[in-house]
Amino acid sequence: MPESNTLTSNSPHSFQGSIEINQAADFEIDEPLIGAIISQILADAGIRDGNISIAIVDDDTIHRLNRQFLQHDYATDVLSFVLDADPQRQWLEGEIIASYQTATRMAGEYGWSPSAELLLYLIHGALHLTGMDDASEKQRRQMQEAESRYLLRVGLTRPPDQTGEEPITAP
Repeated sequence: MPESNTLTSNSPHSFQGSIEINQAADFEIDEPLIGAIISQILADAGIRDGNISIAIVDDDTIHRLNRQFLQHDYATDVLSFVLDADPQRQWLEGEIIASYQTATRMAGEYGWSPSAELLLYLIHGALHLTGMDDASEKQRRQMQEAESRYLLRVGLTRPPDQTGEEPITAP
């Protein structure tokens, strides 16, 4: 992970809520960086307060949760759930759950660190919490552009995907 966790903001406001990170394994993460980037994503989306819970889990756990809540019988990289929201108060309560085992496996395929891959998953989950979706090709492209913008803010460039396509860069 980059040594600096200073982010520049496009938002005149900041997220003043809490971000709690829970980890089920000994996996190296930069909690201050994760907190800063998730706070920035929320602030940029106009969310000023709330509670975000982040869980770093293994593949078995995320598989079980994916099956239980989304009826998908497979492990995935990240899940996110809006538990409560009040747009008028600019408040959000949500959860992001990411698999460190998937991050470790996929990082090798993409040629970057497992912690960078995990950060991508957390960014993706936070963008879902703010209302972004990736169901259509256009939405997927917009999501990837946003992910790339936030990665660039912490000095990371998204690697090419498995198809060999060039990385999506921020506009």
